[in-house]
Amino acid sequence: MMIIEFILIFGVLLFIHEFGHFIFAKLFKINVEEFGFGFPPRLLKIGQFRETEITLNWIPFGAFVRLSGENDPEVKGGFGDSSILARFMTLIGGPLFNLVLGVVLFAIIFMQVGIPDLKSVQIYGVNEGSPAEISGISAGELIVEVNGVAITSTQQLSEQVELNRGKPITIKLLTPEGEEHIVTAIPRVDPPPGEGYLGVTLVNPYKDASVVEALPYAFRATGGYAIQLLALPGQLIRGTISAEEARPVGPVGIYSIYSQARERDETNAESANPEDRLNTLLILAIISVALGFTNLLPIPALDGGRLILLLPEIFLRKKVPAKVENIVNMVGFAALIALMVIITTMDIINPIVMP
Repeated sequence: MMIIEFILIFGVLLFIHEFGHFIFAKLFKINVEEFGFGFPPRLLKIGQFRETEITLNWIPFGAFVRLSGENDPEVKGGFGDSSILARFMTLIGGPLFNLVLGVVLFAIIFMQVGIPDLKSVQIYGVNEGSPAEISGISAGELIVEVNGVAITSTQQLSEQVELNRGKPITIKLLTPEGEEHIVTAIPRVDPPPGEGYLGVTLVNPYKDASVVEALPYAFRATGGYAIQLLALPGQLIRGTISAEEARPVGPVGIYSIYSQARERDETNAESANPEDRLNTLLILAIISVALGFTNLLPIPALDGGRLILLLPEIFLRKKVPAKVENIVNMVGFAALIALMVIITTMDIINPIVMP
């Protein structure tokens, strides 16, 4: 059942990708001959949308879009006959939809977990023997005021404490249970290395987030994961990450990660912390971002490789001959198949284990 579930869910991610190509092709009036659920051979035709056949295919994994004139610029109304803008947007539509899906999934996660409340300051940890411990400050409490001054940021708190080194200060605190109490502490003039004047570690507590509040964090998370993927080759060369950490994964490896995330969510089903129950959603968000970003890499047969072939036409007004483009894509596709065989073999011999 886990395998069937994975095939269906991963198939949805691939479907979203192909749907992006389909939507942009339609927007730019490129004829789409077929939109297929799954991969050929064809099982049956389930409908027709204008000139597009909607089909169901035997291999139940993802979807595909067959554009008219994709490999022949002589076909009127086809892909090769369209403007460079239409072709560019149609190619980028698939990765774009995957990235948008990543943003949506991350937004759902932040709505469940919450977002940092940048106007509140919480005690995360208290150093042993520090002025904070001596005064009775505990981890989890919110700092409300210092010497009657309302605290609305960690920077403001640090400034207030630094101004009063060696002097008694009154601190109003709010416990996790909602009770207020006031303590007196004397910030150290010369704290030990790695410790502050009070001897506390500060964080911003999390608060509930609406869709509008969650979206900026979702965009940031999507961009962050895309940057991590882009930085992997450089980190591998510098030795800051191991080859095992940077290894590519195929469908078998992705299934292994997905199944481990599902097991963790099931184990933590009763946990009060939402983060413990969102492993699967997080993995799906990361996979969607990875699909979108990977397809934009300048590799022949991928969307990014096909976009690269548009560059001579954009900058030199000289179109790459269809015959040359088809050969490049065929060679690239064969290389990708060979690479996938190698990656899948690695995934089977050396299974991925989530940290």
